[in-house]
Amino acid sequence: MDFLPSLPTLLTFSAASLLLAATPGPDMTLSISRALSQGKKPALYVVLGTSLGIVVHTMLVAFGISALITASPTAFLILKTGGAAYLLWLAVQAIRFGSKLSVEKVEEIKGTPLSNIASGFWVNLLNPKVIIFFMTFLPQFVTAGDPAVTQKLLFLGFFFIVIGMPVNALVVLASDGLATWLQNNRKVLRGMDYTFSVFAAKILLTQAR
Repeated sequence: MDFLPSLPTLLTFSAASLLLAATPGPDMTLSISRALSQGKKPALYVVLGTSLGIVVHTMLVAFGISALITASPTAFLILKTGGAAYLLWLAVQAIRFGSKLSVEKVEEIKGTPLSNIASGFWVNLLNPKVIIFFMTFLPQFVTAGDPAVTQKLLFLGFFFIVIGMPVNALVVLASDGLATWLQNNRKVLRGMDYTFSVFAAKILLTQAR
């Protein structure tokens, strides 16, 4: 199975993906807000929608990066180096300013399953930070000379969803107390920030040298 990364690469990717999935962002904020205002079932549809948004980004990155490698391996190397630097910059920003989770319970008209899926889908699809992050994160785990680079990028993208979706679902199921607990225990979020910086530095030093 040529599409499978090496075990060390897969373990590093899994750890980074788990940390990223647990770090608050627009998708988590939306799902918790929806859980508090409409209930857990509508929020789980939001989680499904955010995962579908990641599917689109995975497809775009997998086929776009493959085309870039074919056209110019040097350009791909520049992308990887710049991407690793961008991940490290995100880590520095997280340490300086901290992760943020701002959730307000807003009473809303209860949406349909389709509307909740669409809400989650568009949050991840149109978020510029998600677009840039996926373009810089996935390429760090493939090499230009790999003939199965497209398959590996697709595998990594879907594996990211496999890791992240259960985490987001658990966040929804625990939303009643989780939002308040996280906001009252900022040290937990700070710990995530520092851990993320370690992974970003590791990726920068290992993949872009």
